[in-house]
Amino acid sequence: MASSPSKALQTFPNPEPGRDYLVHIEIPEFTCLCPLTGQPDFAHFTVDYIAEKKNLELKALKLYMWSYRDQGAFHEAVTNKILTDMVKAVAPRFMRLTARWYVRGGIFTTVVAEHRAKGWKPQAPVPLQAFEPQLPTR
Repeated sequence: MASSPSKALQTFPNPEPGRDYLVHIEIPEFTCLCPLTGQPDFAHFTVDYIAEKKNLELKALKLYMWSYRDQGAFHEAVTNKILTDMVKAVAPRFMRLTARWYVRGGIFTTVVAEHRAKGWKPQAPVPLQAFEPQLPTR
């Protein structure tokens, strides 16, 4: 059964709603089109979030990200639009979307957008080693 791009983000119930835990997702093959030239733009997206009642379903997220492949969008606009859509779908306690755009014309762009639920206070951080971007061949 073939899948098609879709703007529908699906969710599932948070299995541990009483706990702040980090969900870290990497999307290394995002593509859209430059709205000025029509040339492809490529980015590595990283999603970090702390769920409230719902989590993002990954297959639906993949199809959602794929839906931008043939759309023209400025880096800043598409990064913020994707964050808005994900926040609308899951209403997380916290979500950060980092978009690292590959070089175009000698310029790298990184766009970081965040959402924090009103009244949410993060727990004191525990210092841990940072996540390194994963290669497709672990």
